[in-house]
Amino acid sequence: MIRRLFTALCLWLSLAGLAVADEYRPGYLELQQTDNNMYHVLWKVPTSEDNGLADLALRWSDDVRILTAPRRSYNASATIERFTITRDGGLTGAVIAIDGLDTTPTDVLVRVEHEDGMSETMRLNSSRTEYTIQGVPQFLDVVYTYMLFGIEHILEGVDHLLFVACLIFIAGTGRRILITITGFTLAHSVTLTLAALELVHVPILPIEAVIALSIVFLAREILLNDRQTLTWRHPITVSASFGLLHGFGFASALTDMGLPQNELPAALLSFNIGVELGQLLFVAVVLLLTRVAVRSGLTSRAWRYAPQTVITYGIGILAGFWTVMRIADFWI
Repeated sequence: MIRRLFTALCLWLSLAGLAVADEYRPGYLELQQTDNNMYHVLWKVPTSEDNGLADLALRWSDDVRILTAPRRSYNASATIERFTITRDGGLTGAVIAIDGLDTTPTDVLVRVEHEDGMSETMRLNSSRTEYTIQGVPQFLDVVYTYMLFGIEHILEGVDHLLFVACLIFIAGTGRRILITITGFTLAHSVTLTLAALELVHVPILPIEAVIALSIVFLAREILLNDRQTLTWRHPITVSASFGLLHGFGFASALTDMGLPQNELPAALLSFNIGVELGQLLFVAVVLLLTRVAVRSGLTSRAWRYAPQTVITYGIGILAGFWTVMRIADFWI
């Protein structure tokens, strides 16, 4: 029954994946205090052809002065500006607004690091486009913000979800699904932590290519349907092995967001928990829909209209396309 629902589920994920894979990239604004009145500003705006993020603009309280002209640089995914601002008495009570955010589909992570080591973190989006700097510890804001980023990252990462969906299909039964997903979770948690703490350095472009290739591998295993292979007999081995690579992908997204150094453990743990909550939510929805479909007698009809072989080939082709594109990005 799980295998029947897998077909319809993966069809939806594959169609979503035609548009984007793992594209959740919030903007990032960091203000680092250097003395009583001065702050270094790092403003990172993700670039995209269709979401208008390049049109975002900072707007400050009237008594905030810009001391140095913005130094602009670019990388493959963002426009970065660095400059210095000042305000008599510091930024406590000052307002930061982001013009254009109300018409974009993304978020902006704002972090203020004060001279005494305290920091505050806030998440801005289309419904909240400005923030008044508090000047007091905001530990719970860090936990909430990074946990929510973790949940959204996994739920918008179509390649990660396709991999998990394939694992669910191969595992088959509830107990085997639990063991398989647990192996994937533990493995990617280890590499996510090591990479985020900069204890392990791995170039992300090859990792992203191998993540796509891992989906191709699972699609091939499903098509071959040889129940004597290691993948079918012990799916936790495969899930844990590839989970190590997926963890580096999660860590890359976390690094792009930025981590508060004085709240590093809380931010890292919260993001990791958010990823796991999002993953568990996805698995729970799959199993719930399966149960509903079986009890309502819809599975046989769904099976006829969404053949497993066709959908699995579609997943493999889509993941193969991602693999080629990511390898091309690495060499170009």
